[in-house]
Amino acid sequence: MAEQLPPLSLYIHTPWCVRKCPYCDFNSHEPGTNALPEAAYLAALLSDLDGDLALASGRPLQTIFIGGGTPSLLSPTFYRQLFDGIRERLSFSPTIEITLEANPGTTEQQRFIGYRDAGINRLSLGVQSFRPTQLSALGRIHTGNEAVTAIAEARAAGFDNLNIDLMHGLPQQTPEQAMEDIDQALALNPEHLSWYQLTLEPNTAFFSHPPPLPEEEALWDIQEAGHQRLEQAGLSRYEISAYARPGCQSRHNLNYWRFGDYLGIGAGAHGKLSYIDSQGKWQIERRWKTRQPDAYLRRANDPRGFVAGQQLIEPNELPLEFAMNALRLTEGVPLADWTAHTGQPQARLLARLQSAQEKGLLMEMPEKLRASPQGLLFLNELLALMSEE
Repeated sequence: MAEQLPPLSLYIHTPWCVRKCPYCDFNSHEPGTNALPEAAYLAALLSDLDGDLALASGRPLQTIFIGGGTPSLLSPTFYRQLFDGIRERLSFSPTIEITLEANPGTTEQQRFIGYRDAGINRLSLGVQSFRPTQLSALGRIHTGNEAVTAIAEARAAGFDNLNIDLMHGLPQQTPEQAMEDIDQALALNPEHLSWYQLTLEPNTAFFSHPPPLPEEEALWDIQEAGHQRLEQAGLSRYEISAYARPGCQSRHNLNYWRFGDYLGIGAGAHGKLSYIDSQGKWQIERRWKTRQPDAYLRRANDPRGFVAGQQLIEPNELPLEFAMNALRLTEGVPLADWTAHTGQPQARLLARLQSAQEKGLLMEMPEKLRASPQGLLFLNELLALMSEE
């Protein structure tokens, strides 16, 4: 049965941050002066994984992504023990990609060496900006110089697959300042760059008290100039907000966009799993775990386990679910994948595509479902057309 199912990844959530950023809507919590409960969280994560093992269906893990929060607050010893425990339960692909998110202000070279020795082979550094005014406005706890130093220390520790997270459209940011951030990032020669616009998400401090953001015209100028600068530097755009050198795309994120499966463990983690039920019917289920760290740790001794909720994706919801992921990729996906993942015939899809093509939101490529450059900019409009009955 494993051969019929999509590739499998693992997402691990660490819910603690030194300080909550005003734009962040992720599940992150300040631990205050308390030491992080590494031993208890390690035991809980492995117990959480035990509850999901049946849904792995014997598949090896192709990628692991450790996100947060700030995963680099936890020690290299924690991750070495965690990976040992995971290997006792699941096999790893020989070419597994293991990514750790790290903040420049919470790391130093000795930790990077420890992370590399533990088996982490890809780092994602949350730089966001190199400019003091923007870093202060974003509530970041590092400086631009600390970001540069962290990247140098990561290289010295042996990391040859590095992502830099960079934001644009920041409070009072000019197009010239946004290009300076890109140029600084490019000078550090990353294999991958995630470049995305600041958005004001509900339940954040910025949403309640919006900062002064650039005008719409300036945002367009930043986006166009930044895209050209990155492409000219040899980082090709492969997803709406992701650029990479050849062969250095995030395999974990590609599995998301290609509608692969992933287990999710840790406080607030989400997973998406495919399986064939007892009647031979294909099912896709989303499940999510208890959010609050203290409540999550208490679930380790609770017969209910860690799952806070689960939901089967109804057949009529599959087309939009698939399109929301696949159309983020600049290369698109084969049309054959539509039927494989949604159970709907291509004829039904093609009837929906005509309007999107007439509006210039889809490329005219009969073998692939692929958004045009305009479609990537107006993805919500494209998805609305794709979901029309």
